[in-house]
Amino acid sequence: MAPSEIMGPRIVIVDDHGLLRAGLKSILEKNNFHVVGEAEDGRTAARLIAKLKPEAVITDISMPGRNGVEFTRQIHREFPNVKVLIVSMHCESRFVMESFAAGASGYLLKDSGYGEVSTALKVVLAGRKYVGPDVAETVVERAVAQWLSESQSQLPKISSREREVLQLVAEGKSTKEIAASLYVSIKTVETHRRQIMGRLNLPNIPQLTKFAIREGITSVH
Repeated sequence: MAPSEIMGPRIVIVDDHGLLRAGLKSILEKNNFHVVGEAEDGRTAARLIAKLKPEAVITDISMPGRNGVEFTRQIHREFPNVKVLIVSMHCESRFVMESFAAGASGYLLKDSGYGEVSTALKVVLAGRKYVGPDVAETVVERAVAQWLSESQSQLPKISSREREVLQLVAEGKSTKEIAASLYVSIKTVETHRRQIMGRLNLPNIPQLTKFAIREGITSVH
């Protein structure tokens, strides 16, 4: 069997710190990866990638000449089959989101340990996304904040009780059934329903039901 056939996935490491590159190379080659090239800036790395055709690139965000996000965007555009794994000291959500938007397949922090880089590479080379544990919390917080903002804008001034009424109406319950379920009077249910339709500017029950399904308030089809 030829040497090229037993080598692992081909990797290029891009970072302006030589010691970090050396450490990454050592741990990766112990884990059956083949480091075919190293660069300290994005411009040099782009030429290496064109020449060496690696399966994946490990890069930082803070680099001289061109930052890692712009470098990632270039690689994703020019070499779409090359996976990009960001290994950075930046944990702020904007760096994480910008990196994935630029085409990165994975993101983890430098203090995560070299071992996690191998795990991340295996995940991204399998075609999945990888988010380091320390970064995952940031991503979740950002996603939740965005969801809450969008949810509040689409459901203006709808109280928890009104959401209950909306769900039950969408599920086809009668006014009497809703009143019994919520331990309120029929008149109270009718008032809630009228207020919900007015606030959401929905003219009838079918439209109210479509809205509830679309917003995930009920799964009735």
